[in-house]
Amino acid sequence: MRFILSILFKIFHTLKINSRVINFLNNKRYNANDGYNFQNKIEKLLIDKKLIALDIGSQGGFNSDNFFSKDYNKYFKAVLVDPLQSSKRGENNENFINKGLWSSKTKKKLYILGKRPESSSLYEPDSRLLNIHDFKKKDYHLFDVTETKDIECDTISSSLNSFNIKELDYLKIDTQGSEFEIIKGLGDFRPLLIKCEVQIHSMYKNVPSWNQLLDLLYELNYMVIDWKTIGFHSTRSPVEADMIFIPDFKKESGKKLILNKQKEFISLMLISGQIKILQKISENINLEHSEYFMKIKDRYFF
Repeated sequence: MRFILSILFKIFHTLKINSRVINFLNNKRYNANDGYNFQNKIEKLLIDKKLIALDIGSQGGFNSDNFFSKDYNKYFKAVLVDPLQSSKRGENNENFINKGLWSSKTKKKLYILGKRPESSSLYEPDSRLLNIHDFKKKDYHLFDVTETKDIECDTISSSLNSFNIKELDYLKIDTQGSEFEIIKGLGDFRPLLIKCEVQIHSMYKNVPSWNQLLDLLYELNYMVIDWKTIGFHSTRSPVEADMIFIPDFKKESGKKLILNKQKEFISLMLISGQIKILQKISENINLEHSEYFMKIKDRYFF
């Protein structure tokens, strides 16, 4: 196998497609468990209960980033957050927040990128850093601020309480740099699974460093179990990544959180393809309902 791979490497390198092939294979590996269909298992676990999700940065609707198969969307009751979209984007008015989120109730300036609206941010773009993200100079204009808008911001805790939501199962944050401030506003909410964009080398001015974001989540007793590189980069490390966090089962508070909502936790781990770590957690803290997951092969590790 090593001999064959060595020959293939030389061929790919000669054709200048080595990076493309590696990226293709990495993507296939990352999504290896997408071939499974866990709907029957999840329906038996949840019965008629919905998983409560908060999708912050929800242009395109819930799960528009295709983190998991859209076949699983029906198991969620989603609250969507996007200050640039009309409330009509939600299924009804009670599950859409048409404002920004922050660590406190305040007003903030939103920098709108009309040529690249998905990159609009509460932080001003910094064109000096675009080359680290491997953008070509001819595309720098995409990050020109075309408009600024003062928007109302509130915390996760206050916003969910206003909808009489007392628990949160899944939290997704993709807000171009304000993830740190948003998580500071969690209050007493402790999601079972968090998907958070982390900017290792930000393209915006004055964004808190990525280690501050990780430190905050670790202080809240979460642990990272997965990450996926986002976009291109001129460094050998990714400049951005989607990171997945779960309660730290090695700590008493994390263990308690998982055990108190075992069916929801197992469902989320199956939906997101986190099979092997689910099995290892079960071995450590004796999860119930193991018949639904202990014999599944995690194809990521094939």
